Amino acid sequence: MNDDIDDVAPEPAATRVDITAGPQDEGLRLDRVLANHLPELSRTRLQALIAEGRVLRAGRPVAGGSAKVAPGEVFTVEVPPPEPAEPEPQDIPLDIVFEDDDLIVIDKPAGLVVHPAPGNPDGTLVNALLFHCGASLSGIGGVRRPGIVHRLDKDTSGLMVVAKNDRAHQKLAAQFADHGRTGPLERAYLAFVWGVPELPSGTVDAPLARHPVSRERIAVRANGRFAITHWQRVEAYEDTQGRPVASLVECQLETGRTHQIRVHMAHIGHPLLGDAVYGGGQRTKANRLSEEARTMLETLGRQALHAARLGFEHPSTGEFMSFESELPADLMRLQEALQGRSREGEAT
Repeated sequence: MNDDIDDVAPEPAATRVDITAGPQDEGLRLDRVLANHLPELSRTRLQALIAEGRVLRAGRPVAGGSAKVAPGEVFTVEVPPPEPAEPEPQDIPLDIVFEDDDLIVIDKPAGLVVHPAPGNPDGTLVNALLFHCGASLSGIGGVRRPGIVHRLDKDTSGLMVVAKNDRAHQKLAAQFADHGRTGPLERAYLAFVWGVPELPSGTVDAPLARHPVSRERIAVRANGRFAITHWQRVEAYEDTQGRPVASLVECQLETGRTHQIRVHMAHIGHPLLGDAVYGGGQRTKANRLSEEARTMLETLGRQALHAARLGFEHPSTGEFMSFESELPADLMRLQEALQGRSREGEAT
């Protein structure tokens, strides 16, 4: 599946428990010994973990639960986190841009999580889609992500396409996985960034991977997955002293990695306005804005990023479909406040 602009935390890791067999365990079956040492797990559960290769002896999975145990042997039990419950349908309003038997295009508001994840078990787009689409929703993405072809951050607004059946999901997912190399896939975002790029347009080609320390962040890393963002300056804004302070850029994704636009723009020195994760020094920069623009930014409460254009081939007809979404009200207010000091002739 394509890793588009992401809104999920890393999956919780398995818990590892080391058990050393004592004299009282000599000659007993392994599954019984484990049950004695781990009373919180049933014997059936432990037998399943053994069958899954999650019980190790000397670093290698044990063959079965009937093996006899000798005192002093050390076993490592890997206990995966509990499986989350399947999402339930919830009557959450959707801004539907287009819908037919194969797919649905929605304009996601900021603040709506795409699918259930740790910390967001319900109230998500998936819950809303299950209510709206019922049993037809594609299950290829798994029970937690039915129909989801690509993603947006919780605090990113804009266009998304969701598959309503398995055939449509396969074909749409293939387009996104191909990154538009063999088809006319189009994904364009509007981003308000700090500073004004010297050139009218450019490309960021920098691989991305999880941050080595902060696992919820993404970083440019040499061993990361290739990631390419094309950007074009749309408007430039001045501060109260007439100096360049911010700009509006359109970003087109050639790939769709987690947090790609946010990380790439910060990498070239132009982090997004309102981005508390990748836009360090927001308060200092905001002090240069007009009072109205500063107020709009303070009330925004999110990164200033909007998925404004989405184009793809229809999975059944092959017709190229293109959709556009205007800036939502909060970003429009921010734009208007910034335009109060807009420089002449900077739009491209």
